[in-house]
Amino acid sequence: MARRARVIQESPGIRVTPPPEGGRFQPLGPHQVTQITETAFAILESIGMADCPLDVADLAVAAGARRRDDGRLCFPRAMVEHTIATAMQRVNIPGFEEDFGLTIGGGQVHIGTGGAAVEVPDNTGGFRQAHLTDLYELMQIVGRGENIHYGVRPIVARDMETPWDLDSNTAFACLKACPKPIGVSFDNAHHVGRVAAMFDLALGQEGAFRRQPFCMGVIVHAVSPLRFAPEGIEIMKAAIGAGMPLQICTAAQAGATSPVTLAGALAQGFAEAIAGLIVANLLHPGFPTILAFMPFISDLRTGAMTGGSGEAAVANAAAAQLLLNLGLPSTVSAGMTDSKVPDAQAGYEKGYTVALAAQAGADMINLSVGMLGSLMVASPEALVIDDDMCGAILRSVRGVELADDALDREMIEAVACGPGHYLGEAQTLARMKSEYVYPSLADRQSVQDWQDAGSPALMDRARARVAEMTAEPPTHLSKDRETAIRAAFDIKLPKDPE
Repeated sequence: MARRARVIQESPGIRVTPPPEGGRFQPLGPHQVTQITETAFAILESIGMADCPLDVADLAVAAGARRRDDGRLCFPRAMVEHTIATAMQRVNIPGFEEDFGLTIGGGQVHIGTGGAAVEVPDNTGGFRQAHLTDLYELMQIVGRGENIHYGVRPIVARDMETPWDLDSNTAFACLKACPKPIGVSFDNAHHVGRVAAMFDLALGQEGAFRRQPFCMGVIVHAVSPLRFAPEGIEIMKAAIGAGMPLQICTAAQAGATSPVTLAGALAQGFAEAIAGLIVANLLHPGFPTILAFMPFISDLRTGAMTGGSGEAAVANAAAAQLLLNLGLPSTVSAGMTDSKVPDAQAGYEKGYTVALAAQAGADMINLSVGMLGSLMVASPEALVIDDDMCGAILRSVRGVELADDALDREMIEAVACGPGHYLGEAQTLARMKSEYVYPSLADRQSVQDWQDAGSPALMDRARARVAEMTAEPPTHLSKDRETAIRAAFDIKLPKDPE
């Protein structure tokens, strides 16, 4: 995919910041990268993975894997290296509107949602169960956010009665709300083909989703430590059969389900991530697969997960570095603040976790916007605040750019010997929008002007922004195709008002 202009109009009314190329920040030195990678390869070769489904295990053994006496499946180094060498290094994911398509791999940084929050803020300062309409609202914001490139479903709609109701309605709410690439999870493999049929209806033709696979299957393939999730492998098979790109996930918690040392947690998680890639390539060599290697951290005083810690920031940045070093498309996690509200704690925890992952060259950063309370809560106000924050982070990843006219000595002399300022220079006017990013929510008024405006709080501006971004329903899914979906599926999301 050709490199895009720095700020582009992707679709009428929606601007999206192009992904910058990260990788300048390297939390691991070259020797550390080698040590952790070699340890991961050794884990795969000698310890291996338990609970591999029999048919996949037979495929693996035929390809060179070894089955231990205790049933664990071990992968020799040559097999691991062959998988990495033949895996797809760039994964193209189109949007529902194809102009929003992404190329994942090579350290180009994309910001997205994710998670399985079960609560949202209520109107009293507390929380309530998340509903399908909340998912639809959040995904509308994702679809219109300038600095959000894709949307993995961020909440579990607790008002759905059956697993099929949840999977089918989650898929519909996401595709109706968001024209960008989306990602959904599945309760079981039987639901995958039926959801793909819904996507065909949305695109207007049988088999259309296979040609324009705008939705990733987000699949937990491993249960730490070092066990396959058999149901996840079955879902992986079904997603491959439907032509649905894979985002395969491992998320061990250091000190609980992975070693307490960051190095040990990274080595085990890296092995689990590569094991998933091996399975995907056994099932379909070269199938588009993105490795979601997300090392979580425990607060060892309580055993609870802490998403906003400095350790989480550096571990996920290191995970991105390890995958980039092998040329594999990566997803890591960041933005998982432990704060329950969009306050100063949320700001600093989100800021450094997302920034480090982006600077390290994570291709996709799941969970980076909208999440609160260690992933238990998703907030539309937090989502728009985080979108604003990510504009600055993406700009920081670009660094200092030396374009042809960046160092113009003649202009400097003319200004120094003339007006004494650059405000009227042609370069200033030409580059003010490409060189600089301007926040849409953060306040840059003087103290006096801010007071004169009534001292508006960030949350007040965020609420107004949410209302603005969800005032009009999305239009990318035509009414006739929505009608066809509603006739074929039991859709719980209310229809748009006439």
